[in-house]
Formats: sequence, C-alpha cells, structure tokens
Amino acid sequence: MPSAADILKRLDEMKTLPNVAIRLTRMISDDTKSLKEFEEVIRLDPTLVLRLLKTVNSPFYALASKVESIAEAVAFVGMENLRNMIVMDILKNIIKNSTTCADFSRNGLWLHSAAVGICSQLISERVFEKKGENAFLCGLIHDIGLILEDQIVPDLFIKTCDLYALGKKQIDDCERKTIGTDHAKIGFLLAKDWKLPIEVQKGIKDHHKAIDKVDPKSLTGIIKISEYLVYRLNYSPLPDMKTILPESLVKHMHALIQEYKTIAMDLPDELKKADDIFSLDQG
Repeated sequence: MPSAADILKRLDEMKTLPNVAIRLTRMISDDTKSLKEFEEVIRLDPTLVLRLLKTVNSPFYALASKVESIAEAVAFVGMENLRNMIVMDILKNIIKNSTTCADFSRNGLWLHSAAVGICSQLISERVFEKKGENAFLCGLIHDIGLILEDQIVPDLFIKTCDLYALGKKQIDDCERKTIGTDHAKIGFLLAKDWKLPIEVQKGIKDHHKAIDKVDPKSLTGIIKISEYLVYRLNYSPLPDMKTILPESLVKHMHALIQEYKTIAMDLPDELKKADDIFSLDQG
C-alpha cells in the first residue's frame, strides 16, 4: 500500500498542479522576497493574473474600488490573502466534476471545504479576535488529501468509500485500512511541501486526531469546532461524517454558545457572498 509520501510523489509525476502557483505559495513564506519578484513570477501565467484579479474584486472582499493590478491587490488585501487566493486557484485546478464512488462528490467536498474555511475565519476573528487568514486557509485545504486519494489511487479510494458506507468506522480508519495512510497525513505533507505556516500544517495533520485536550484558539481547535458546526448545517463531504469534539472544546462552546449560534446562523449568507470565488464553473 502507498504511503502519504508515495501519493504526493505520484501527484508530482502526474504534473497536474500549476507550476507558477506552487512556486508562488513557496515564495510567500520567504520574507526576503520583494513584491517585484512576485509580480515577475505571476506574469508568467497571465490567466492566473486574471483569475486573481477577478477574485480580489469579488463581493467576498468588498473593496471600495476596483483593483487592476497584482501590486494593488497585495496593497489592499495583503500577502496572506494573496496566498489564499493562489491556493484556492490550485484546488480548483485539481477538483474535477466526476466521481469515483456513489457516496463521494468532489463538488460536495469543495462546498464542505469552503464552509469550513469561512467558518474557521469567522471563529478566529469573532471569538478570538485575531486575524483569520490562516484559519481560512487551514479550513479550506484540511481535506485536500481526500481529493488526492480519489485522483491518484482511485481503486483504493473506492474501497475506502465502500468500507465507510458500512458505517462501522471513521473515514480515517477506513483510509488506513484500505490505502495505508489517511488524508490528514497527505494534506499535512502537501502543506509542508508548499511551505505553508506551521500552525496550518499542524491543524491539517490533527483535525481528525482523537485528542483529550485541545486549545480552542489553536488552529486544530478551530478546525474541529468548524467541522462540527458545518456538519450540523449539512455541509458534509460524505454521509454522516461526524466530528466528535473533545471535552475541552465542548466546554468552550457551551461557555460561548450564543457567539457560536450566531456564527452558525451567519454562515449560509457568508457562503452565498463568496459564491463567485468558490464556483467551480467559473474562472
């Protein structure tokens, strides 16, 4: 059975990911890179420029005036948001409309990922009063390993879905039994390869891990809470894909129940506002 590293190696061999976009995600973690260097790389892919400008001018960012250059985009939304747009563009590049098993839909997973990303950002900003860009990114790509399994080892992934459909195991247990690894491990290694922030890497790696005590304000805690809320709102990538919260997060949510109820109520409208940038039929 393949390891998580084997699956990423196969992904690299398939050359399905856009080289310019991957290069940019790695560059953004390097504080020594100048805006001019970013512009020089971005210009190598004119269609990427158009998609990024379309994204930054969408209702989701609600800028007061139209942005017409990448330099302006960075000035208005910042480098972290630019990174998130690029990663979003990469995900759109690898998600297809076809499915390999009856219970799994890549479109459904994309909606789930968008919901967890936006919910995580809302929690970070509203509950903990801190910047939400990394929370959004972590939520957006926390399940990317499922997409890669479906694309790279489809036969094994079908067996995973079949085993999961029996209803006796969690999805990551099914993956380890049929594939030999799980999507959290794959996503962690991909985030590491892309040089995404350490807290994003850890949030992806641990989002299914059974942990007795989780700090609610950590990205691991935020993603677990987001997945719980998103499941309750029926944005699940697979039927009955529940999130079981550790006691530390249950107590935290009970103490701030009104704040979380408000976030749950606001999430559908936030998703609707972001429809332009998350639509797989555009850009």
